Amino acid sequence: MSNSLAESGAQGPAAPGRKPHATDTRGPFHGPAALWLALMAGPLSFGIAGPALVLDDAARDLDVSTGAVTWTVTAFGWGIAVGTPLLAGLLDRRGARAALTTCGLLVLLGAGLVAGIPVLPVLVLGTALMGLGTAGLTATAMSLAGSPRAMGLVTASLAVVGSTAPLAGSLVNDLLSWQATLALPVLSAVAVPFAVARCAPGAPVTREPFDPLGAVLLTALVTALVFVPHQPLAAGVCSVLAAALLAAQVRARPRGFVPAVLLRNPGFLVAAGLALCLAVVNFGMMYAIPERLEDHTSWSTSEIGVAMVWPLLLGGALSWFVVAVSAARAGRRFVITALVGLALAGAVLAAVGTSPAVLLAAQALTSIAAASGQGAFAVHATSAVPDAERPTAIGLFNLAYLLGAAFGPAIVSLLSL
Repeated sequence: MSNSLAESGAQGPAAPGRKPHATDTRGPFHGPAALWLALMAGPLSFGIAGPALVLDDAARDLDVSTGAVTWTVTAFGWGIAVGTPLLAGLLDRRGARAALTTCGLLVLLGAGLVAGIPVLPVLVLGTALMGLGTAGLTATAMSLAGSPRAMGLVTASLAVVGSTAPLAGSLVNDLLSWQATLALPVLSAVAVPFAVARCAPGAPVTREPFDPLGAVLLTALVTALVFVPHQPLAAGVCSVLAAALLAAQVRARPRGFVPAVLLRNPGFLVAAGLALCLAVVNFGMMYAIPERLEDHTSWSTSEIGVAMVWPLLLGGALSWFVVAVSAARAGRRFVITALVGLALAGAVLAAVGTSPAVLLAAQALTSIAAASGQGAFAVHATSAVPDAERPTAIGLFNLAYLLGAAFGPAIVSLLSL
């Protein structure tokens, strides 16, 4: 397995025609230092799940429909989907300090707009900016993780925050306001100065000339994919067209914004594909299990929401241990078999189970599989590619996982029709 640049400072094999990265950090981001990476990544989940219980309050204050307010959540989702590869590209070309600074400023600007101007178009813009910034901070945190344990801590923080985000958002709404709830991703900016302090002030990395067409086409593809659940026909056609144009651009510029070396690497493709599948199952279950509980229990909506916390929290907490152990002691094939088996077992239990204990256990299994898979397969994906491609690989890998988070609920909705 290739060590990260942050861990060893050694240069791995560079992609043909590319100069290797300079060392980005003074020391490895492991032990106590890895906590800053976790703090920098975790608040992204506030933007996804935090507004779940406050949208009605926001709609009432803004005098619009709840459906209109959900555009703030959609904008955040678009921001993290688009921002993941774009800002990972910034990390790839300008180094960690530039990426951290830019992403931190995006988060602060977006939070300022959300907290200060309660007008729907401004709120949509602000949440989109926070999505862009937190996506870049998360990709950078994963790239700087100096060991499998640190990587596991980063991905566990995303799952743990996500499991408690709806309740935390509701409490912040009660104590402060719904605007403060929407602005919770700003907490990620707290860790930025400490992470920047550990990054060497070396010269920017010398890379191939920037590929603007590749960046535009990838942005178009991601945008179309994000809207597939909302507008299947139009977004599906646009997705196919954007994918065809991007494929042609990759052939024309194999060292461009989307490096051909990654798309031709079986290890990277398998890792990203497995992460996408586990995310589809897990996030689909997060919508299917409450429906099953509602059908087979007399619990209220709030009681179901509280009950859902423990399996998601358990999955996030255990994922750190699973990632660390799998990287140190378990073979890659065993890890893949175990995590896929957990996800399948959870899906089967959800389909056939009727008791609350069985249904919540099903959610716990898929949560463990997805949260652990994000960390373990990220290690596999980056170890399968040249060190010079690590930031880009992290960005595209996270993009695959996030698309799974978008597709899972949509698939559940279609199956329930």
